[in-house]
This record gives sequence, structure tokens and C-alpha cells, in this order.
Amino acid sequence: MNMSAWKRAGVALTATAVAVGVAGCQDGGDAKAGAEVQSRGDVTKVIQAAYEKTSAAKAAKVKMTMSMTGAGADSGTAELTGVQGWDPAVMDITMKGSMLSAAGAGAGGDAPEQVRMIMLDNVMYMDMGAKQAAEMDGKRWMKLDLTAAAEASGDKALQKQMTGGLESMNQDPAQQLALLLDSPNLKHVGAEKINGMETQHYKGTLTVEQMLKAGDSSKLLPKEDYDKLLANVKKMGMKGYDTEVWVNGDGYPARMDIGMTMAEGSMQMRADYSDYGTQAAVQAPPAQDTLDLFQMLKELGEGLKQG
Repeated sequence: MNMSAWKRAGVALTATAVAVGVAGCQDGGDAKAGAEVQSRGDVTKVIQAAYEKTSAAKAAKVKMTMSMTGAGADSGTAELTGVQGWDPAVMDITMKGSMLSAAGAGAGGDAPEQVRMIMLDNVMYMDMGAKQAAEMDGKRWMKLDLTAAAEASGDKALQKQMTGGLESMNQDPAQQLALLLDSPNLKHVGAEKINGMETQHYKGTLTVEQMLKAGDSSKLLPKEDYDKLLANVKKMGMKGYDTEVWVNGDGYPARMDIGMTMAEGSMQMRADYSDYGTQAAVQAPPAQDTLDLFQMLKELGEGLKQG
């Protein structure tokens, strides 16, 4: 394989890294003057009810934005739109933004303007576009089995990155609500209009220590899932975790904002949700149209050794 194969691999891995970090950021409009502020008990009831409804919905349409600062070459922004499902975790989204553009610049400007990504059965598929397909025997989809790649690599750092990303992917909005219940300063901010909807705004902050000492709300999730979520937070070197949620009249999160301070910089993420309960009919692309990225990288590496 020639150098263009390395370029495509770099773009695909960048897209994957961004996709597995998405979740929901900060800010949000003016609270209505005079809005009644709810008690802690009332707030807990609202967030727990939202958790239960969101868990049962299992999927929603989502528009995400993410920005990272202070992380050197990894800094930038990304926009993702599509469908996200949980239980099981699936995703069909399209990504664009400076993070993807930077990957293209690093690959000699060879990146597509946007990349469609499908996640199914712990496997990520990335549509690299017609131009890429022309150079890859007509195969426009790159496939990356995150679990298999992590296990087979033998590289502890790579395993940490891939498995940590996989755990992040499973941080659906229901899990974020469960974490929010553990905030000691969880509070009702007020009534606000988001995307034309009347909502109630809530916010809370957790330190890593407080997250590790999660209280009764950890029982809302299976212990294994909750332990994985907290372990991933430690891996990221996170110093703080701020969550805001706007709950609409139907009891679902219309928007979730998450701010994180990590060892390598800060990250702000926003997710606007709609159409809860929508069918997440995510399907893998045809096998004849896919190229196994992990296998390709192995072959490239073997070719370099032989050379």
C-alpha cells in the first residue's frame, strides 16, 4: 500500500477519536425572571424521572458540537448530527469541523469535508467518500473493530485509548443524568426556552473524588456499567466535570451541556436531542464496500519491517 493509505488511516482514526468522545456543553439563554426555583428534593425527582424516561426511549436524534482547547494539535471543533441509540449502543452520525480538517491537512489535504460514521456491535464504520474509494478498489467504508484492535495490539497506551473511547461512546444521555444526580450542588436554575421549547434548566458539578464516591444514584445503573464509566473518567485525567440539562415539558432532556477540565486541556460538549424513541435502524455497510482499517495497518506495518 502507498502513502495515501496512511493518510486515510490518519483521517479515519481522527474521526473515530472525536466520535467516541461525544456526549453533550455550556451556556444556554436567559432564565425567565421570577421563575420558581425548585427544592433539592423536587430537583432530584425531576432528574430521576428524566433518567427513567430517557432510558426507556433507547434512541433519539441528536445534534452535537464539541470544542477542545489547550490540547495542542488535538484542539479544535467538531459538529456531529444523526441518530444515537443506547441499550444497545449504536450511532449513525455525520461529522465535520476543524478537527477533521486538521487531520486532512496532516494528510496532505486528502480528507473529505465530512465523514459519515456508523457504530454497531462495538465496530465503527467510516465513509471516506468517493475520492477515497477510487484509490481503494472501490471500497469507501473503513471498518475499525475497536475491541479487537485494542486486544491484538499489545500496546498498553493504544488499548487505553481505544477501550477508553469505547466506554465514552456508551455514555448515553441517561447515564449522564444518573451522574448528575450525584452532584452535591445539583440545583434548578430556572425556566428557559431552548430550540423553541419551554424547558427547565438544571446544573451540577462533580469533582473526580465525588464521582468516585457516588451515592445512591449509582444504583440506577448496573454496577458494571457504572464502574466502567467512572474508570474512564480517571483515565482521562479529569479534574472537574460540569453538567447542565434542560428538561422539556415531556420530561426528556432537550439539551445537555458538559464541561470537562482534563490534564491535557478543557473540553466543552453540547447535545441537542429530539424525537426520543425514534427507531435507530442502524445497519452496517455491505462487506464488499468495506476495508478493515486494523488489518490494513497491520499489513502496512509488516511491509515496513520487511523493507
